[in-house]
Amino acid sequence: MRIIFMGTPEFAVPTLNALFEAGHDVVAVYSQPPRPGGRRGKALTPSLVHARAEELGIEVRTPLSFKKDPDAVAAFAALNADVAVVAAYGLILPLSVLEAPRLGCLNVHGSLLPRWRGAAPVQRAILAGDAETGVGIMQMEAGLDTGPVRLEGRTPIDGKTAGELTAELAEMGARLMVQVLADFDGHPAVAQP
Repeated sequence: MRIIFMGTPEFAVPTLNALFEAGHDVVAVYSQPPRPGGRRGKALTPSLVHARAEELGIEVRTPLSFKKDPDAVAAFAALNADVAVVAAYGLILPLSVLEAPRLGCLNVHGSLLPRWRGAAPVQRAILAGDAETGVGIMQMEAGLDTGPVRLEGRTPIDGKTAGELTAELAEMGARLMVQVLADFDGHPAVAQP
């Protein structure tokens, strides 16, 4: 499949790796622009996804916004992707981006939807005392984490730290995304309650 990948932090790296290892044609990676870092906070440091994409030889694009940049939207659409895979990208995507790929955009979301929509779902599940959490592969739509779910996996929290749980969910999400893409029609989108 011809795929655009969109992600920024460590949580997103396993999904990028899994797509690459599954033999998908990842035509471009979108990530947040490099940020000041280093000892003095002056050196621009690329995101972990950006760095991994460069290691894999995949073109990286770092627009500041899609909402305010019609050229970025046009460049995205010109990639003629079958699907865009999003994992903790960090930008709200306008409808023009969500609808550009033939099969739309799929998101790896680190919680069982609809319980923890939005940012920091792992931390929120732990703080709420949830017994379990999980990861969902969601068909994206204009609302924030409101789209129908194609596949989800669950895991007990069992006293795991946020870091441990995030790493586990990142790996689980990568596996689930590859499953959905291997049999897209076999994983129909089910509306959230």
